[in-house]
Amino acid sequence: MTRLDVSATEHGVIRLYSLDMRPEEARFLQEPGAVAQFLGVETLDMDHVEVFPVADLEELGLDGYLAEGLGVPEDQFDRAALRARTGWVLMLRSRAFGGRALDLPLPAVMTLIGTYREAGTDWSGTLIKTASALPHSAPRLSPREARRKARNIGFTMFAIIMSLIIAGLAWLIL
Repeated sequence: MTRLDVSATEHGVIRLYSLDMRPEEARFLQEPGAVAQFLGVETLDMDHVEVFPVADLEELGLDGYLAEGLGVPEDQFDRAALRARTGWVLMLRSRAFGGRALDLPLPAVMTLIGTYREAGTDWSGTLIKTASALPHSAPRLSPREARRKARNIGFTMFAIIMSLIIAGLAWLIL
């Protein structure tokens, strides 16, 4: 018997299962709450659970869905084996479990196709060497120019507020 083991800190993991059941039974799993009941958990975030027939993917195929739709690097799966898959599949992302740790027995009709990791963000980069990226690289205003700019902003705000007050009083009077 296979088990579903999810840690509370798990993220970025995608589990793909084939469903060995009649199409009407698999179609029922698309109903709200059906997958949670099927797996024996209280709730699942259905934004991160998908049940669908592989035929719905048409030319994209299961391999294209993993690579292009879910961001799984192609070196993690066998393209030919996924292309040969037919029938219904269940896709579970880590976020579906809401950060809860689980260790559940899986129904016999579920067969693990594969466990995949989403590609992470590459946070590496080179230093920016342009002058505009340096701290305090913007031209500094002289104190006189800074005061003039502040006065202009203040006067503009005062004029707008006074105009609104006058318009409001005129509306009340009329």
